[in-house]
Order: sequence, then C-alpha cells, then structure tokens
Amino acid sequence: MNSNGDCLSFGDNPIGDAISRIRFAPTSDNLLISSWDSNLRLYDTESCKLRAQARTEAPILDCCFQDESFALAASADCSIKRYDLHSEFEFTVGYHDDLATHVDFSSETCQVITAGLDRKIKLWDIRSAEALKSLNSIPIEVDSLSLSGVTLLVAAGPSVYIYDLRKFDKSTGTQKTCMDSRITCVRPSIDFEEFVVGSIDGRVAVKSPSTFDGYTFRCHPKQKNGRTYTVRVNDIAFLPSISGAFVTGDNKGYVILWNARSKKRLLEFQRYPNGIASLSINCGGQLLAVASSYTYQEANEIENSPQIFIQKLDDCNIQSYTAGSSK
Repeated sequence: MNSNGDCLSFGDNPIGDAISRIRFAPTSDNLLISSWDSNLRLYDTESCKLRAQARTEAPILDCCFQDESFALAASADCSIKRYDLHSEFEFTVGYHDDLATHVDFSSETCQVITAGLDRKIKLWDIRSAEALKSLNSIPIEVDSLSLSGVTLLVAAGPSVYIYDLRKFDKSTGTQKTCMDSRITCVRPSIDFEEFVVGSIDGRVAVKSPSTFDGYTFRCHPKQKNGRTYTVRVNDIAFLPSISGAFVTGDNKGYVILWNARSKKRLLEFQRYPNGIASLSINCGGQLLAVASSYTYQEANEIENSPQIFIQKLDDCNIQSYTAGSSK
C-alpha cells in the first residue's frame, strides 16, 4: 500500500490528547471518537464533517453507540454517561468506585455493560441510576470487553471470561486461560465462529468459543540489531464482509490484515505515524478507521499529534487477497 488513507480534518479544533476509542455507527458511516482531551466527537466520514461534540470534566476512556442517535461514554471521573447526539444533552447512567474504563451496549437485552478499575462489571438499565447487576468476581482489572449477541467476553490478565447476559452472575461465568501474558484486547468474529485476543508480547490467539481449541501466532515480531523483539497488540477488528478476516494494530503503528481460516497474513498497510490506539470497520466492511495515537502504555511512545485515517478497503483489493489465500 502506498497510502494510509484519508486523514480526518478537525479544522481549528484538533484532537488535543490521546485517542482512547473509535467506533463506527451501527448502520451509517458516522464515527464516534473518545479521547483524553475530555471530548466525545461524532464525525460524518461521508461528508467529512464534525456532526457533534460534547465536552466532559474528565478524560473519556471508552465509548460506544446505543443506536444512531445516542452514545455512551466511560470516563476517568468514574462516570458512565449517555449522550443525545442531536441535542448533545447528557444523562449520567451511574458510577463505578474507581475509573470507568470500558463501556458497551447490548441491543439484544437493551442494557449498558461497563467495567472499571474497581474490578467490577456492571449491567445498567439506562432508565435508572442504579446498576441492575454487579459482578465482583474478576480478580484483577478488566483490560478489554466485547459483545456478541447476548455473550459477553471479558479479558483480564491472561484469561478470558465468558458470560451470558441473560444469566449474569458468578456461577455462569467461565474462565479459560488463553495466554501466559496479559491480554490487551478480545474481539469476536461477526458470526462468532471464533474470537481473537491480542497480548502485550505481540501474540494473537484465535479460539473457538465453544471448545477453546485454536492456535496462537506471533503477530508483530520486529527486528533490531539482529534480535527479535515484540510489540504490544492494541486492537483487533473483524471484517463483516469476509468470513474470518480481521485486522490487528500494534503500538508501533502497524496494521495487518489476517485470515483466521487460512492462518495467513494477507496484507500489511503502510506504517502509521503513531501507535494504533483503536480500529473500527463500518457495517458494510468498506471502510477501516485507524486511530493513530500514543496510548500511555509505554515509556518511549511516539507522541505525534493524534490523527484518524479512513482507509477504503475496496481500494486495497481485499477480496482478491482473501480469494488467493484459500487456494
């Protein structure tokens, strides 16, 4: 590839601190952006315009859509807030006892799922300021959580915990060890035939949710002075248009496309100016959003100004790469 894609322009109001999360909307090409500069932004990638912006009192550590009109954010002031993206009116859903670090929304159960440094996972009814349920059995801080239907995947330390949101209590949680090092992100495939985890030592594991069978590979090994060293995998995103295809982003700015079924590297994009803080692919699978930003995860990170790039996957001829890998 000769291009990183189109860089989003924020005019005289650039993103002023590290990007924590980017998410494409459920049915449109609107992109939700949370950052440490205490702003939640909604960007229309089709018209190249900033549609909405809400400022908070604390850094925003995660965000997600409820639907096309409402968004949720987890903040360093321990709060979980809901935003009307048209009026920018905000409503406080509730609080954690320590920094709120993760948030997601289940359209199947109409519940907000959150995690914080208090080692609690909470389920919220958005109409109430009280958590419906709180799970306190995670022994360490949650590093990542993701949803697939009513199934919740939680990464903490070297393990993944699986919960059914309809029976969300201590007795239904299942713990399986995937790695011997800390997991940084866990993401399910679109059809949930597999889920993928990335780790701090540069490894990626592809696992079956029913049996936990699978395989592990070194994702981003780099050479320096004749020696191999590893780079933290920061995020993973699945392509909805191609079964088993996913992209990984690491802390040195590399984005790579893989095929879980053929176990092959398909395509490596040109290196981005910062580490990859977050990845998101739109609902149709034509656009890849890449947040190039420092992440506060390592002492010697590149600290160029945070940027967001939109890569048109159709321009990469992804289908031909995937077809060729299956031969």
